[in-house]
Amino acid sequence: MKRLFGSVRAQATIGATLVVAVALIAAGTAVLLSLRSNLIQEAAAQADATARQVASKVAARTAYEDLDLPDDEDRPVQVVDSEGRLLAVSDDLERISGTGTDAVRPDPEALREPADGGDDDDDDGERLEAGEISDEVERGEGTATVDGHTADYRFSAVEVENDDDRLTVWAGAPLAAEQGAVSTAQTVMLIGLPLLLVVVAGVTWGVTGRALKPVEGIRREMAAITASEDLGRRVPEPSTHDEVARLARTTNATLTALEASVERQRSFVADASHELRSPIASLRTQLEVGLAHPELLDVAGAVEDTVRLQALAADLLLLARLDAGERPTGGRLDLGALVREEVSQRVGDRLPVTVHGRAGLEVAGSRGQLARVVGNLVDNAQRHAASRVEVRVRADGPEAVVSVADDGAGVPAPERERIFERFVRLDDARSRDDGGAGLGLAIARDVAARHGGTLRVREAPEGGALFELRLPRLAG
Repeated sequence: MKRLFGSVRAQATIGATLVVAVALIAAGTAVLLSLRSNLIQEAAAQADATARQVASKVAARTAYEDLDLPDDEDRPVQVVDSEGRLLAVSDDLERISGTGTDAVRPDPEALREPADGGDDDDDDGERLEAGEISDEVERGEGTATVDGHTADYRFSAVEVENDDDRLTVWAGAPLAAEQGAVSTAQTVMLIGLPLLLVVVAGVTWGVTGRALKPVEGIRREMAAITASEDLGRRVPEPSTHDEVARLARTTNATLTALEASVERQRSFVADASHELRSPIASLRTQLEVGLAHPELLDVAGAVEDTVRLQALAADLLLLARLDAGERPTGGRLDLGALVREEVSQRVGDRLPVTVHGRAGLEVAGSRGQLARVVGNLVDNAQRHAASRVEVRVRADGPEAVVSVADDGAGVPAPERERIFERFVRLDDARSRDDGGAGLGLAIARDVAARHGGTLRVREAPEGGALFELRLPRLAG
């Protein structure tokens, strides 16, 4: 049960049903109140009209027995004097309440001896001239029994001034129509509301299930991919253009990136194993020969293989840290000073390196990693230059640029992206000792990207290769 109501489908259905229920109850209550108010006002208007109609006859000095009061059950009428004595009443009225005068038969004494109307200038009431009808209407509710039928009524009272006294005419209008309409509306709502809520719940359940069906397909496929470890599979993409379709496309893009990352890692491990195998095998052979024949031990060759193995291990370790998402640490550093320092520490270069540029271009990042980039670029230029290597440091808008140029053969345009791949050597005939492991440029680009910069290669003005490292400058 907890699992069922914990689903998105169930929660959406319950939520939609509750919202609709609250809205319908509020709307139904408002409709009932409005209907009741309108019908009561209509009954009051009817009672007002009847009271004024009778009051006009009284004002015209019509004798009480000749008033011709309505005798149907829809319009009970009473005429009382200022002392509350009944002067005239509808013929079929048997019982009444709510008018202040419960009598249903005229008072003979009142008919013979009219009551003293008192002072017409009394400030407690409206001043009326003889034969004048008051504009004010007093209203109330009560019951009346007319011709054996008891019902609720809305009563209206109108005062009229005659020669002898101020009289009050009470007239009623039945509330049966209002009560019947409200009762019918309540019954319809009580029956229709649950049915409507069932329809809303059913529609919401079906629509939500249809909308979430592709999500369940994505979940099942992801579970199958996890179980099979086959990253070549993809989740189904709906033909719609909604959020679920975008989720499927994003999931497939993530799987594609993950597959490429895993393939890259596998290739990296395979290439690293291949690269490590050669110096290790060479070193082992030399040591085994030296063990058997000490006079034949090539110490210089063993040291050279050890150094190459150490450099390769350092490169692989740095790449592993970069792949793990390691962010560069460090503060502000002067890029021009770093380049000059790195070049000045190089010894044994085949060709001289010329440095141009000014100090003061500050960037943020790891001094060690950026020095590694400059060293890798200069190493690459030394391997391919014909007579010289030139390094320049300059500002280009919001960027600091380090360019390393040589006068060698350059890099063919189709290969200018491939050279940044790991373990790539364009000259396959070149020996590993001369050409390196093919990791220097890959490391340089990865470090540049981690620092928010870029590394590109294009043709130098002298015809060789020109590598440009661009990094964001820091404001002075």
